[in-house]
Amino acid sequence: MFKILRISLTAALLLGLACLTVWATLALWYRLPFGLPLRLVMSGGFALLGLAVSAALFTPRRLRALATFCLALASVTFWWSTLTPPAVANWAPDVARQVTGQINGDTLILTDLRNFDWSTTTQATEHWQTRSYDLSQLQGVDLFMSYWAGPEMAHMIVSFTFANAAPIAWSVEVRRQIGGGFSPLADLFKSNTLVIIAADERDVIGTRSNIRGEDVQLYRINTPPAKARALLLQYVEAANALAARPQWYNSLTTNCTTVVMSMIRTLVDEMPLDWRVLANGYLPGYAYDRGVLASQLPLAELRAQSHIAGRATDFGLNPGFSAAIRSGVPSPLN
Repeated sequence: MFKILRISLTAALLLGLACLTVWATLALWYRLPFGLPLRLVMSGGFALLGLAVSAALFTPRRLRALATFCLALASVTFWWSTLTPPAVANWAPDVARQVTGQINGDTLILTDLRNFDWSTTTQATEHWQTRSYDLSQLQGVDLFMSYWAGPEMAHMIVSFTFANAAPIAWSVEVRRQIGGGFSPLADLFKSNTLVIIAADERDVIGTRSNIRGEDVQLYRINTPPAKARALLLQYVEAANALAARPQWYNSLTTNCTTVVMSMIRTLVDEMPLDWRVLANGYLPGYAYDRGVLASQLPLAELRAQSHIAGRATDFGLNPGFSAAIRSGVPSPLN
């Protein structure tokens, strides 16, 4: 029994050392503000330390080795805690501004709403606008899923429709700097900050369907106007908070899906955790199971009718884009 316990403890220590070594090595590699040679030396040095300590577990020097590792890890952890997201940087043009909102009774005023005219995936005529919305005219909520990496992963955009105004599309994105980009691995290690974009659908949806050629799917959400309003105000509150205090983007914990799901959880009675929140390409199936989509249709048929990229490209990025892409999309009220 003692032998089994000792083997189990050693295995647990080895696993813990491996995980901590990988984390610290990648943190040093991605975030040290030095050139390639010095980053390679320091991150590689920590990796070698982890290997040496793992080997030392089988020698009489195990306690001294573990103490050395803990001291090194504490140093990395302290340095890591000092990294703060920048408020000002050389941002890429499409994420250069953080939308903010002001609410006066039933009037919502959004400042720095994006309405770019895209000509290529990287070039656009910039338009940052201030728009006012009558919240009493809010009609509903729509979910866009833009598939850019196969069926497992998609970018999630939530859009709010009004009886007397164009929809507002909200997109949680990586706030890249000029010359930077999105990397699922690097963005686990404080490489980019978070931005919440409010935009015209011709911009944030059209650039994906018409310019990038992504498979964009549209799902109408079954929710009463009161809950739609509450969710919209959650977006406004989150955007204002982000403008006041920047936040790191994280590929797993703080991304386009998890940020929205955290808002939704404040509005519904029950929102159980599900693997489809991480593999968010399957999120429509999760929403369907929760009864918030057009459940009068089988899921396969609903998904087949949700593709809007063909209609979007046929219509073009012209006035009336939002109405055109909704033509033929099932409503949960039908």
